[in-house]
Amino acid sequence: MNIPSLAAIKKELSYLDERELSSLILELSKFTRDNKAFLYFKLNERDRPSLFVDTVKEELDELFQTANTTSFYLCKKSAQTIRRKLNKSLKFSKNKEDQVELLLYFCEQLKKYGYFKYQHPMLQSLFLKQTEKIQKSIAALHEDLQYDYGKRLDEILGK
Repeated sequence: MNIPSLAAIKKELSYLDERELSSLILELSKFTRDNKAFLYFKLNERDRPSLFVDTVKEELDELFQTANTTSFYLCKKSAQTIRRKLNKSLKFSKNKEDQVELLLYFCEQLKKYGYFKYQHPMLQSLFLKQTEKIQKSIAALHEDLQYDYGKRLDEILGK
């Protein structure tokens, strides 16, 4: 099956009336949890701009609290799982501020829950890659935000 381009889909959507469009969106939201979450955030972000960040932080807290850190192998696997969940969530927001906030929160939680007690190279590599992502994202922000987030990053890195 040859999938049409985004421009072709956009053109076809422009021909639909409001009722058909809303039913199509509802049908699309039934396919995956991600579609439903994306739709929920887009519909409610005008009323509560911090809704996305708060929701993702709650999910990350739950994952960190239930993670098994009894051995370095399980610690590594749970950190990778949480990072995958975070990366999936970051796709929902185009806002760099939200992305930096969540990446910083992830790194803070890694330190808080003692993921570095095993000094596993993979965990240290994961942490360094996340801090590099943070630094790149911070560079694209306003100067005041760069300073604030830079301070938080320095605290995480122990500078």
